[in-house]
Amino acid sequence: MMRHSVRENCVRLRRSCLRFPERLRLRRRQTRMRYLILLLALFATTARAGDAKPFNPSDYPPGVQTALRYANEECESQDGGPVTFATDTVRKVDLTGDGRDDYIVDFRDTKCGERESTYCGTGGCVMNILVTLPDGSVRPVFDGYVHGYKIMAPPTKRGAARTIRFDLHGSYCGGFGAQACFKQKAITATPFAFKQP
Repeated sequence: MMRHSVRENCVRLRRSCLRFPERLRLRRRQTRMRYLILLLALFATTARAGDAKPFNPSDYPPGVQTALRYANEECESQDGGPVTFATDTVRKVDLTGDGRDDYIVDFRDTKCGERESTYCGTGGCVMNILVTLPDGSVRPVFDGYVHGYKIMAPPTKRGAARTIRFDLHGSYCGGFGAQACFKQKAITATPFAFKQP
């Protein structure tokens, strides 16, 4: 073990004390940079949210507009106020594998006046799937209540239909409402429905 003189120890102590403010300045600079990056990300997110286009049913083909009219008719039948669609009420995705956009209309976040549950119940929320045919027209293939859905990963075979996993009311699996019930269906131009056993 080496022993240092008092003078050497004082010099070492002074040097380490001089290094401490440098480290502190470096940390402050790094913290400021993090705050600046966070602030820029926040501004970018706010700008994108401000640029979000309001939902407009006329942006979609007539078949999809017909499905959306259901919301207005249902709200009027319940003496509700104006219908407010969520920005993601209609989702465009190629489900049939033919390269054309198909449509999922999900009324989960649609409001009838102040009511939020007009389109949902114990069986889930109203959902429609519409596929685009070769002539450009849109055909409804599913209209029912679902608790949720997940579009499965695209198939490896080019041009194959996508599969959707539906989260349904337990009665569709022979149980009751709270029980988990999942069914999968490959989406084609053929209409389908889920039946209770």
